[in-house]
Amino acid sequence: MAERQKIAIIAAGGNSLIIDENHKSIPDQYLAAATTSRYIVDMIEQGWNVVITHGNGPQVGFIMRRSEIAINEVPPVPMDYAGADTQGAIGYMFQRAMRNEMKKRGIDRNAIAVVTQILVDRKDKAFSNPAKPIGSFMDEPTAQKHAAKHGWVVRKEEERGWRRVVASPKPIAILDIKAIETLIESNYIVIACGGGGIPVYEDSEGTIQGIEAVIDKDFASGLLAQELIADLFIITTEVEKVAINFGKKNQRWLNKISIKEAREHLKSGQFPDGSMGPKINSILKFLDSGGKAGIITNPPNLGRALKQETGTWIVSDDKL
Repeated sequence: MAERQKIAIIAAGGNSLIIDENHKSIPDQYLAAATTSRYIVDMIEQGWNVVITHGNGPQVGFIMRRSEIAINEVPPVPMDYAGADTQGAIGYMFQRAMRNEMKKRGIDRNAIAVVTQILVDRKDKAFSNPAKPIGSFMDEPTAQKHAAKHGWVVRKEEERGWRRVVASPKPIAILDIKAIETLIESNYIVIACGGGGIPVYEDSEGTIQGIEAVIDKDFASGLLAQELIADLFIITTEVEKVAINFGKKNQRWLNKISIKEAREHLKSGQFPDGSMGPKINSILKFLDSGGKAGIITNPPNLGRALKQETGTWIVSDDKL
């Protein structure tokens, strides 16, 4: 039997496709995806079989904003369909960019994007307290109008105005995992679980239904890493390494930490829910399930991070 190729899950943030405020267009996002793809193909040349996941926060925001502008002329786009739209569009960006980069290097492989459904629990407590803001800011009369007409939950955000909020439930299972496994075994570079996947639930008759919610991309990527029994789980972000006391005089960059140390920093509030918290938590769940290591770094430093020259490694306590 042939030796199993090492599998790495690479979770790329949706913000990584938008370089700055002046480069938000679709062609600009493709160029950013092409840049990230070069670093990922470097890993493929080193013998890794990679599975790519990605965020979609800004891109879903664009869809929701367009929907809001046109709401008096065409029906609004449901959240699960907006997620499917971005999975296809961003998946296409990476699919094309990866194919082009591999062709340049003489690598005879193809990338394929899978529109991925992820099961959530309709009774998840997140549904009783929606807290994930989406779409644009509105004045109170507009927000209440949409709430009454379309069933939105709206909330005021300090002095900036009102926004729609939706639930962010925990992922339970990846419904398309068998298709993803088959594609990996067939030598494809798979792009899956985009934007955290499309949230779906089972109704009383066992039928799958979409639901208005957002699944955290890092949690979904961690679940994918667990289900594929990946060797490595990499989360790319804007920074080269993770820091404690971030932005303070006593800031300290972390090179390699144990599960125990990561949990201590989480408990002390070093990794807030709105930034590093989900990334650290998803890697810890992966390691708890038997994973070997997790890395947090930015795309340009993927190669150096693999050589342990940079990035923040999180490993089992006995492997520190």
